[in-house]
Amino acid sequence: MAPYEIRVIGDPVLKQAAADVEEIDSKVVRLVDDMVATMYAAPGIGLAAPQIGVQKRLFVWDLDDGTGPHAIVNPEIVESDGEWTFQEGCLSVPGLSWDITRPNRVHVVGRDLDGNEVSYEASELEGRMFQHELDHLNGVLLVERLDDDQARDAKRQVRDIMLGLDKEKPPSRRLSLR
Repeated sequence: MAPYEIRVIGDPVLKQAAADVEEIDSKVVRLVDDMVATMYAAPGIGLAAPQIGVQKRLFVWDLDDGTGPHAIVNPEIVESDGEWTFQEGCLSVPGLSWDITRPNRVHVVGRDLDGNEVSYEASELEGRMFQHELDHLNGVLLVERLDDDQARDAKRQVRDIMLGLDKEKPPSRRLSLR
């Protein structure tokens, strides 16, 4: 069983910007360990602290590339360029995904769990993951990246799931686009 429940669309915590982590201590390390377990149980490739109701600027990820799980504290994108459209989903918008265009390459800086500065140059899936998780830290959900037609479709899909009209996706009482 996952240590945390992942918050889903409609939960107000997902719309709030997270606060900087002031001190990287044993509580933060324990939080990261629990977030990694929750991410794996979901399953997902990334998980931001606000997705489990913790308003701190950190996220975890594992791209299944053999390097294991990672965490970054107080991350920020300092450069981005290019453009890449890819189908993107979100653990907080379960069962749904859309083609989203984002910058292809990003340069992200932050801190590791030892407090050391870290820097990542990332593109394609890794770059998208960084941007997606940073959106969560800024209170931005995937559905806010949709164009008008996609947004209308998203509202319909969420409504159908809520009303039990979409038999392929499980209903969730907490799922709403309010």
